[in-house]
Amino acid sequence: MTKASPIPDDDVHEWLSFEFEGETFTFDVTWLMSSWSCIYGNGCLGIQDDPAPEENLGCCSYGAHFSDKADRRRVQAKALELTPDEWQFHDRAAELGGPIHKNDDGDWATRVVDGACIFLNRNGHPDGPGCAFHNAAPKRGESYVEWKPEVCWQVPIRLEFHTDDNDHETKILREWKRRDWGEGGADFHWWCTEDPLAFGGSDPVYRGCRDEIVALVGEGPYLRIVELLESRGREVVLPHPALKRKPASAG
Repeated sequence: MTKASPIPDDDVHEWLSFEFEGETFTFDVTWLMSSWSCIYGNGCLGIQDDPAPEENLGCCSYGAHFSDKADRRRVQAKALELTPDEWQFHDRAAELGGPIHKNDDGDWATRVVDGACIFLNRNGHPDGPGCAFHNAAPKRGESYVEWKPEVCWQVPIRLEFHTDDNDHETKILREWKRRDWGEGGADFHWWCTEDPLAFGGSDPVYRGCRDEIVALVGEGPYLRIVELLESRGREVVLPHPALKRKPASAG
């Protein structure tokens, strides 16, 4: 097992907060202005004990947990729309009694088959490796946000809620860090928001992840943060800490 590198003490971010229709929103500007983009299938080392870019498992090695009953039922319904041509484990799921089950901890989750989520098509699939939901939704003119488990389309963006002593709530949008996975996150060999390998996108996160951010905070707050970020012009923001680190190796 390859030991994951610790996060150094230079994890410094810039934040921006504003009021919108009686609610407070706080955004991680360093994250939103960064060039992070998902590199699944393009050098992603995965989150197993050791790097395995050739397997194309991404962050799907342990299946997906559900945020609530509505999330689970929505995914169950969308799974029924997937055809055998779109979903490699379509028939296997039927044999197992469905793609979603209660795991050993008593939590509802997608099944893990052959070392990864049952909805992940593997190398050699006609549509290529990748989430069956992610590939099927655009064919129907829909966003994968409407199909995938919430944790899958949100990561690596995270929305938190903080309530102060006067019961006023602040919504905080930031990057999803290794610690957000709980104790298991410490065992990941690699996590994409920590590594410069994943910071080569052509658009900043606030543009490249528009659909996800809107789904999390709403259209109004999203347009407001875009306005504020773009009014800064070429003003320098704190660079993302990952850019100061040495890229991980697949070897």
